[in-house]
Amino acid sequence: MISNIIRKLNSYLSIWCKKNKPLNTIKDSIIKKYIKDNIGKNKIIRKNLKKTHNIFNRKLYSLLQRNDIKNFLRENFIQKMFFLHNRFFVYSELNNLRKNKEWPTYKKLIEEEPTGNPIRYFLYPNSSGNRINHVYHLSVLSKELNITLTKIKTVFEFGAGYGCMAQIFSKINHKINYTCFDTHYVNLLQYYYLKHSNLDVGFSNKNNFNLISNLKKIKNYKKKSSKSLFIANWSLSETPINFRKKFEPIIVKNHFIFISFQESFEDIDNLKYFQKLKSKISNRYNVKILKNKFYTGNIINKHNHYFFVGKKIKD
Repeated sequence: MISNIIRKLNSYLSIWCKKNKPLNTIKDSIIKKYIKDNIGKNKIIRKNLKKTHNIFNRKLYSLLQRNDIKNFLRENFIQKMFFLHNRFFVYSELNNLRKNKEWPTYKKLIEEEPTGNPIRYFLYPNSSGNRINHVYHLSVLSKELNITLTKIKTVFEFGAGYGCMAQIFSKINHKINYTCFDTHYVNLLQYYYLKHSNLDVGFSNKNNFNLISNLKKIKNYKKKSSKSLFIANWSLSETPINFRKKFEPIIVKNHFIFISFQESFEDIDNLKYFQKLKSKISNRYNVKILKNKFYTGNIINKHNHYFFVGKKIKD
């Protein structure tokens, strides 16, 4: 595909950037063994995923089976889903962060981690395009809802990628209680990434970072703080309508909502869906749907992206 070729060529822009520090080999082996021993414990429920994500999970399963994950952020199929790197719009996001009064905090948050061997952002090599993008999203959340990020005590993330946002929140609040809902294979990738950050991560609600793939387990989800956040970055909007509706009760258990989405995905009109969701919860939340002013797709596929941000009127 042309997009894969463009992504590969863009990565060469970072060839001059410093290399990531090597991981502790003993620790890496222990984590990999855990993943290998647990890869077959849960199966993917294909009907809950669109075609794009079924293909992705098959490829990820193969990667985990080979135990070849040390450089997982260099894999093209993972970059396509989870990790944007040398995109010029990211520089606009970075400049926006620099102009923010919270820049000293954001500067620390965008410092990249070595796990996965991420491609450094060619215009700011201390970070990556993906991490800058994540922190920019949090700056939008903070500004639009007028909240201090350190006040957030509990987070439920739907489709948590490889764990980047969870790791960022561990720096914002060391006592954060964080739930990552994803497929079992992606949960294992999150385990690898977060374990290398020395975080209390596992598959139990006793862990500070709880990894969940079973829909039945979240039905009893209870927020552990009034200052709780539901977040989903281009994840909820990439699932079938019937499946995402099952998460609406989870969404409204939280004080804050932050969802980024593209106007359409495969055969789904996302803008229409989120406008309906806004109307549905407007009696309980102050909700805004904002156009993402920096991200408008790519040269191959131009389309609008949005932020769905909500704050509970009364908790």
